[in-house]
Amino acid sequence: MKQLTKEKLEKELLRLKGMQEYEDTYPTCVICGIDEAGRGPLAGPVVAGAVVLPRDCQILYLNDSKKLSERKREVLFDEIKEKAVSYGIGIVGPGRIDEINILQATYEAMREAVGQLEVTPDILFNDAVTIPQVDILQVPIIKGDSKSVSIAAASILAKVTRDRMMVEYDKLFPEYEFARHKGYGTAAHIQALKDHGPCPIHRKTFIKKFISQEEKIDQ
Repeated sequence: MKQLTKEKLEKELLRLKGMQEYEDTYPTCVICGIDEAGRGPLAGPVVAGAVVLPRDCQILYLNDSKKLSERKREVLFDEIKEKAVSYGIGIVGPGRIDEINILQATYEAMREAVGQLEVTPDILFNDAVTIPQVDILQVPIIKGDSKSVSIAAASILAKVTRDRMMVEYDKLFPEYEFARHKGYGTAAHIQALKDHGPCPIHRKTFIKKFISQEEKIDQ
């Protein structure tokens, strides 16, 4: 990433300080940020990230993954993994999503991510949700990925992991152009679904209105 001018650096540090306010509310706690990527797409997994950052950690440009370019996310992905005290990534595939629904699958991915941590957090900062079956204090924060550095870091790990998976799926199923839209319901994706029918990574419960009755029976 390009070098910041002094003025822009000061502005960025001030922005990051604002995103640190939730963490500063719990100065003695080990905090884990949690977020997910992929609740809305028609295909592919839902992925959750869990990240424990050091108290003195400073990662420039850290923000909600949706507000960052792909290039910035890729760079930050490596920096977060390098600087984190611990991190986990939970992945739940389309078959399981169809079986238990997307909300429960998201919770499952989040629990999996937390279970991978090498440290036990005192508190979880979640992006707007409370995860069931987790015996750790939780703080749901609305739009937390743009308000908490911990949640923002988790959102980047989840987003980049999932995007990379969809690029690999594109090689297996090139007719759907997964590398381009990452499984979301774009016009091109829906047309490809109508032209070719569903592939193994499509979520059957998400695509019912886009495929013919015969294809539904075959599935």
